[in-house]
This record gives sequence, C-alpha cells and structure tokens, in this order.
Amino acid sequence: MSVKYIPVQWNPNKYIYDAVMLLGVALFLYVFLYAAPGILSHERPINSQVHNARALGACAFVMLTVILCIGPLARLDPRFLPLLYNRRHFGVMTVFVAITHAGYIVDWYFAFSSSNKYEALLFANTSYGQLAGFPFEVFGVFALFTLILLAATSHDFWMKFLSPPVWKRIHYLIYPAYLSVVAHVSFGILQDQQNHAFTVIFIGGAAAVGGLHLMAALKERRADRALTSEVAGWVPVCDISEMKDGFAKIKLLANGERVAVYLNDGKLSAISNACAHQNGPLGEGQIIDCLVTCPWHGFQYDVTNGQSPAPFTEKIPTYNLKTDGTRVLVDPRANPPGTYVEPVPVGAPS
Repeated sequence: MSVKYIPVQWNPNKYIYDAVMLLGVALFLYVFLYAAPGILSHERPINSQVHNARALGACAFVMLTVILCIGPLARLDPRFLPLLYNRRHFGVMTVFVAITHAGYIVDWYFAFSSSNKYEALLFANTSYGQLAGFPFEVFGVFALFTLILLAATSHDFWMKFLSPPVWKRIHYLIYPAYLSVVAHVSFGILQDQQNHAFTVIFIGGAAAVGGLHLMAALKERRADRALTSEVAGWVPVCDISEMKDGFAKIKLLANGERVAVYLNDGKLSAISNACAHQNGPLGEGQIIDCLVTCPWHGFQYDVTNGQSPAPFTEKIPTYNLKTDGTRVLVDPRANPPGTYVEPVPVGAPS
C-alpha cells in the first residue's frame, strides 16, 4: 500500500458523541417496541419478529435522515458543527442497525421458502410492471449494500488511498441510497399502512432532508453572489478595517475557488478555503499560534505556507497578497500546495 494506516485517535468528545448516539438508538427502540405500542399499532396483529424488524427499520430511516440533515444544518448555523465533527460514527452505527433490520426480515419472511432464503428475497416477487405489489425489497438491498460500502471506506486511510476527489464521489452515493430507502418504505409498509403515525414520520423526515438542502444551497448561492467581484488582475477582498485578528475574510474567485484571507498579529496571509481532508470551510476556523483549525474535523494548517504541522502531511494552496491603501488584494493564481508566502504587514505599501 502507498498509504500508511493510522488508527483513529479517540478523545473525550468522541466518547460523549457515541454515548449520546447509542442512548438515542436505545431510547427510540424502547419507545417503538414498548412505551407507545398504541401509537404505532398495526392494522392486524403481528409477532415479535416482525415488530422488531419494523422498529429497527424505522430507527435506521430516522438515523439516516438525521445524518443527511446535519450537513445543511451546519451550513445554515455553525452551532450544529459539533454534530458534523464525528458524523461518520453516526453512519457506521446506522449500518449496524440496518443490517440487524435486514437479518430479522430475511430470517422471518424468507426462512420458510423452499429455495435459499437469499434467492427468495431477490426472486420470489418479480412484479416490476405494477405499483401494487412492486418488489420493494430491491430498493432496500441496494441501500443496505451502499451503506455498507460507505461505512467500510469511512476511515481516512481510504480517503488518502483513493484520493479525496474519488473518495468524495463514492460517498455521494449516500443520496441515491437515501432515495432507495424512501422508495423501499413507499412501496412497502406505506402501501397498506392504516395507522398514519409512521407515515407522518416518514414524510416529515424526507421533507426535512430536501428542505434543508434547498435552504443551504440558496444560502450558499447568495453568499457566492456577494463574494463575486472583478476577474482581471488582482482581486479586491475587503478593506483592512473590516478584518478581525485571528479570523478570515473569504473571497470567491472567478475560477470558482474560494480563498481565505487572514489577519494574524498585524499581518495578512491567504490560503485556500478548502481543507485537504474533506473540503471543509477553513475560512470559518480561527487562528491559534499561526494555525487555522478546520471547523469540520479539526485538521490544522499554517496560514503562511498551507502545511499541516508535523507529523501530519496535508498541504493546501497559498495565495499572494498586497495592499492598495486600505484595500486588501489577492492574486487569483494559486501557489502550489505548501508554498511559503511572506505575510504582508498591515499598512505596507503596494
């Protein structure tokens, strides 16, 4: 392998995050199975095997919905960033819940088939030409295997081995997986569901995911319009009086890249706004001891050279700056990742 495997570094925040997540799963299952059977009653009596399967399936759907809401919520309000920080743990736990749900389904509905239960799962119903009785199982199978793939490649080792662009494209499969879950539920339990409690949960969850992503996209679009400026030569960023020590002003360049311009101890430095880890917004992080910390996953970079402190090896592009009176200007041509650029003292002549 060209990339070394580095074990996950645990900290108290991760333990608290996982403990709260596990408690939430346990509480959801308890409510579904024992505390509120009347609210989630079924149109006809069911055995415990089916009840457990539905509880785990509902839990997996709610967990996946929450996962997909965390991203846009963090873009809309930075107070949700702590939820984003260890979101991959949430995803892995969702996979375990979904696998358990699938196990109950296969071991009950297909255990008494004359053929292999896994073959029966895929071929017992082939009525693809009709809505009523459509073989919704295929959507669940696709979603489950997609989630397993994403969980198996969630470690940073795979991101570095595959390269961040390839890894990111693979993990965009979370969206078709969620659509498959929606289809799985729509063609399954909602076809003959007479108690509408879960119907409300299902529709509300799917609407929340779509609505939050739309709101975040509109916010980003408005921000992009506000950041856009002239495209030729040096690009004005802001007035020096607008800058705050330790924080950045973000500028959208004509090529679509964003640059983060920092004021640090009376000097200006500029780096790419995209973290080398998962393209997190570095410009929203604060400088401490010349290092800016990505608000998504805590990766750090020296603002003068775009390099992570040893023993880490991540690098991002830097940009040249100059001042024109009280204006801060940036050269839109990025330097190679890890290039040192002498900070520009505030008030230095152009």
